[in-house]
Amino acid sequence: MRLYVGLVHYPVYNKNHEIVASAITPLDLHDIARSARTYDVRRFFVITPLDDQQRLAKKICDHWIKGYGARYNRHRKEAIELVSVVPSLEGAIKEIARLEGEPPMVIATDASKQGDRGISYKSAKTSILENRVVVLLFGTAWGLDRAVINGADYVLAPIFGKKDYNHLSVRTAAAITLDRLVGDFE
Repeated sequence: MRLYVGLVHYPVYNKNHEIVASAITPLDLHDIARSARTYDVRRFFVITPLDDQQRLAKKICDHWIKGYGARYNRHRKEAIELVSVVPSLEGAIKEIARLEGEPPMVIATDASKQGDRGISYKSAKTSILENRVVVLLFGTAWGLDRAVINGADYVLAPIFGKKDYNHLSVRTAAAITLDRLVGDFE
């Protein structure tokens, strides 16, 4: 399986539909890294152009990989070792292509219904199981900028629950998505 995850902090929307760079949250790093490790993701890219946010993410990672956290919780260390902090989505895609010898299929996530570029979980799972290189992109704040969505090869079907409420945290959406795509269930 050649699956990667990207957590995009720029360009994303704020609640006023303005393009912003969102702040990194330690919970997102920890929880998505743990989900990535659980589902055998090769690398978890944290994407932000902001120097202070890159330093913050690296400081958090260093604590769990090299610092006291590494001795305190080896399982967290294994998960956090998957994190790569990069300044741009293009940089993450270039790194994946370097590692794999081919560019990845880019699958964006979005909470709204998609048109003709939408891909079902079943089709995306088939691509992953066929050993295609795939990167799943998750947006922070109020979601990925339309330019990122339009630049993706596909947009994954949204997660819908039982009610008309659709505002999951990104770490929850990532866990559900990974389980649907590569989880082991009947």
